[in-house]
Amino acid sequence: MIEHVYGRAAAARNIDAVVVATDDHRISDAVTRFGGTVRMTSSQHLTGTDRLAEVAAELDCDLIVNVQGDEPLIEPDTIDAAIEPFRDDPALLMSTVCTPIINDNDENADPNVVKIVSDMRGFALYFSRSPIPYARGHRETSYKHLGLYVYRREFLLRIAALAPTPLERSESLEQLRVLENGFAIKVIETRHDSIGVDTPEDLERVRRLLTADARA
Repeated sequence: MIEHVYGRAAAARNIDAVVVATDDHRISDAVTRFGGTVRMTSSQHLTGTDRLAEVAAELDCDLIVNVQGDEPLIEPDTIDAAIEPFRDDPALLMSTVCTPIINDNDENADPNVVKIVSDMRGFALYFSRSPIPYARGHRETSYKHLGLYVYRREFLLRIAALAPTPLERSESLEQLRVLENGFAIKVIETRHDSIGVDTPEDLERVRRLLTADARA
């Protein structure tokens, strides 16, 4: 799975280098076998953001892209789309991506599928494992969050240095630390869906899709 994620990240036009950050020697060995770059990190990190920041502290770059290792179907075009807003907005600190939820009943009810609501300017209002927004009257389109973030490097280091926040702990969603501290996250909508591998059922779905792609 990690090789699929690595390859898709490397295929993005706006990516200069791909590095796997892990504290697991099994992952490190797998990355080495397929010729990738890996950095071992502390095993004490509570979130991926904190792990990423450890590696970012030693990098010389402006932007850091966090592609989570459980997103083997992430599209290179989606990664590029999340980076593009930084070209025109020097004040932008962080971005992420979302896609419309098509299967309302299944994905809206699944706590492993993180939902997102945004304001009229395209900035995140909230992320939740619960269905949002609640459809009391007219049902608006619901959106799911994909496991991808882009940060200004200095902002990533700043966020990682902050303590976990109440909503972050409640939802177990590290991006809420950003919102709870009053910072903005730009949300880019994509039509490229993805499947985060959180359960054995997710893994089987991904295997079937990758097998079908290989045969096409």
